[in-house]
Amino acid sequence: MDNREEKNKFWKGVLVGALVMAFAGLIIVGVSSGIFLIGRAVIDNRAQVEQVQGDGKDGENKELNLEFISSKMKYIQGIIDQYFLFDEDTEKVEDGIYTGLMYGLDDPYSVYYNAEQYQSLMESTSGEYCGIGVMVQQNRTTGIITAIKVFANSPAFEAGMLPGDILYQVDGEAVTGKDLDLVVKENIRGEEGTYVDITVLRGENAEETPLHVERRSIEVPTVEYQMLENQVGYIYVTQFDEVTAKQFEDAIDDLEDQGMEKLVIDLRNNPGGVLDTAVEMLAYVLPEDKLDGMLVYTADKNGEGDRYFCKDGKIQRESDDGSRDSRYPKEDDHELDVPLAVLVNGNSASASEVFTGAVMDYDAGIVVGTTTFGKGIVQNLIPLGDGTAIKLTTAHYYTPNGFDLHGKGLEPDVVVEMDEELQKKAVVELSEDNQLQAAIEAMN
Repeated sequence: MDNREEKNKFWKGVLVGALVMAFAGLIIVGVSSGIFLIGRAVIDNRAQVEQVQGDGKDGENKELNLEFISSKMKYIQGIIDQYFLFDEDTEKVEDGIYTGLMYGLDDPYSVYYNAEQYQSLMESTSGEYCGIGVMVQQNRTTGIITAIKVFANSPAFEAGMLPGDILYQVDGEAVTGKDLDLVVKENIRGEEGTYVDITVLRGENAEETPLHVERRSIEVPTVEYQMLENQVGYIYVTQFDEVTAKQFEDAIDDLEDQGMEKLVIDLRNNPGGVLDTAVEMLAYVLPEDKLDGMLVYTADKNGEGDRYFCKDGKIQRESDDGSRDSRYPKEDDHELDVPLAVLVNGNSASASEVFTGAVMDYDAGIVVGTTTFGKGIVQNLIPLGDGTAIKLTTAHYYTPNGFDLHGKGLEPDVVVEMDEELQKKAVVELSEDNQLQAAIEAMN
């Protein structure tokens, strides 16, 4: 098959992927898992089964007729046993049944993981991994996986990968439409020193470009900072990991010691992460005397959920089930007292939007860039007791003023597109970053 036929097959696959897409989201290759899309802190490992009762009228929720389904499955299995030409892999068939059940929910974030996939997802994500050093995004409609950031001096950078490259094949296997978490964990990550062959499609003509990339142990930078001209502090947060809050607070402390007079927090291309981390970071910069200290809250299908506050120097969580807890984010009750700007774009998602939404509601800073991704829902990872698990969307989250951003995103106060030529570069110098310069000017 020549290249033209192969490309045609790819784009046909994209159209099919739009119909069968079972997962979409943002992650950093080899680091984030689906459970981090909005918060490990709200994961509940107690699976609860609730039957939705209905009167059978069209258009209303109905209870699944499990007896009928079981009878029909036995009937189909009998036909398979009698007529199917090939050997049946019963384990694979069973996995397919559960996968189909989750797919039928018509929610790209609710998926089934078999035992091998679940074990892969639960591997340590301590901030170091054997991967290639690229941040990727998957379109939840088409299933296309795109590189949105290539870390400087990473294996992907050295191999020539660029932002905007479409990941077409990994070791000869097409990856469009596959579960992104599993593409990362099972196809891209691997033993240190081994290589992965990635074919990307580049540019308007979708030119195939093969890349031979070494897997290396990489320390993922979650917080980078420096003092810019005119005492403007700059903090870049790549994701909300468990270690990020401490790194963020230390960065602010250091910049304040250096005489910081303004601060830019860069959340562009940040896919989100741990909810508790976003809450702790907010508590470190926002005042307690506004909005009753509310930082974010969640609500499930029954209107019940968790509310996160910062009061008396403590982060407090209150739940509708009556449980509550609190902890000290810092020995002192810190509050940012310099002008603040937050940089976002269309790849700023989930926990990034929690942070940005609270800053907007508190009127604590100016938001600059482009509209955020718009992921305002919570997933719980629920083990099923036999080594398998499901990830299920269970709640919305809301900004302190009650804004539901899901599917809409957050509109910046100052809308600025990044220059087109800069979007193609693997590394953009801060001095030429037009969005950053716009944020600094907006604070002035």
